[in-house]
Amino acid sequence: MAAFERGLLQIEAVRLEDYNQYAKPEFEKGKVGEFHQELKTLSEQLLTQKSRYDQHAFLVYQLIDQLNTPILVFNQKNQLAYANGAFTLLYEQPWQMYRHASLKLLGLTKKDNNWQLDADKHHNNQQWQISQSEFIDNAESNLLLVFTNIESALRLSQQNAWQQIIRVMGHEIRNSLTPVSSLAESLVIRSESERDQKALAVISERCHHLQDFISRYSFLSQKLNLNCQQLRVNQFIERLKGLFSGLELQVSASVEWLWADQAFLEQVLINLIKNANEAGADKIAMTINEIKGLHLIQVIDNGHGFANFDNLFVPLFTTKQKGQGIGLSFCRNIIEQHEGSIELINNTDAGVTVSINLPIK
Repeated sequence: MAAFERGLLQIEAVRLEDYNQYAKPEFEKGKVGEFHQELKTLSEQLLTQKSRYDQHAFLVYQLIDQLNTPILVFNQKNQLAYANGAFTLLYEQPWQMYRHASLKLLGLTKKDNNWQLDADKHHNNQQWQISQSEFIDNAESNLLLVFTNIESALRLSQQNAWQQIIRVMGHEIRNSLTPVSSLAESLVIRSESERDQKALAVISERCHHLQDFISRYSFLSQKLNLNCQQLRVNQFIERLKGLFSGLELQVSASVEWLWADQAFLEQVLINLIKNANEAGADKIAMTINEIKGLHLIQVIDNGHGFANFDNLFVPLFTTKQKGQGIGLSFCRNIIEQHEGSIELINNTDAGVTVSINLPIK
């Protein structure tokens, strides 16, 4: 009976996930000895399985930390137990501020087997698709919610469509314009009529204009090769101010370094400052700060602002008489390839504020 009582104590330890306690067998051989040997083998096997589960859970948490999309982990009580750094995209605060918060407090509800996020609970205008999964950690089932930014996916699809259109248009227009331009130039030489020469010259000139137009947009279908590195902010600012010595450009910075491709980031800011100047702004301010774990670059002007935001980033669309409809689309493409974001809003009084968020590396 003592052998079985010791065995029961070992089984109780196993139930509590303590696999290092072994009952001393009363008899080395026979059925009792075989019983204790089987208990020991079972404990060792369960310890191995637990180690594997713990390792898998550790890898899950490591993977969660590496992803740049919000991922939330809830325990069996449906309380927030863990989240990654991208949590700030949803609630603009570190997840630790919401530790043990309920699903309801976070604005998460499940309807028709689909998770939804209450728009009043987060402070951005992104559209999120929520998918769920489960995994075991410490013998408890954990709920895993993964947030996918549908807006980014839709924009990527739209951008790919524009790139395909531009490639096809460029190919067809070049094939048609080259012989037309060549024929027009040849006929100008042979023609004796001044009127015909002028007409042919116009045709040739418009052909060159269209070819230049297509060349301007051809890079939209190409992936940028960024050379990101640490940029000293003071030197970067001085270079930028030197390009706009004729403008009243006020620049302030509270950070020393930026992680970016200098040439492309300069081009983005040049485009934004030129846009502000063309919009009638006589005062333009640029600030560079660190806010909520990101570098925030803002360009603020007092121009006439935007009348229509719907087509703001649509290639080929412009309201300027001599505009090409490429600047803002180009800017967003560069910033997003820096793993950042760009947002434009009209100021309450006058002008526009452009906010660029860049990751800190």
